[in-house]
Amino acid sequence: MSKFRARILVSLRPSVLDPAGEATKTAANQLGIKGLSKLRIGKSIDIDIDALNEEEAKKQIELLSDRLLANPVIEDWSMELLQVV
Repeated sequence: MSKFRARILVSLRPSVLDPAGEATKTAANQLGIKGLSKLRIGKSIDIDIDALNEEEAKKQIELLSDRLLANPVIEDWSMELLQVV
């Protein structure tokens, strides 16, 4: 068995409104931060998993991401996968 570390990044699809992002952008402007043309909020999920190989780890994390971590109707996700030495 090998140990792998994954970071899953979940974000709203571009066509989905992001009220939290808009509220944060407005608050940033009120703080005097200028030049923000876009601010969207997402999730970052860190996972450590033991698997026989990288392909098996990737398969398990894809299943987890598709079924539990992201809502496929309104969210996209991406994965960074590293083997831990």
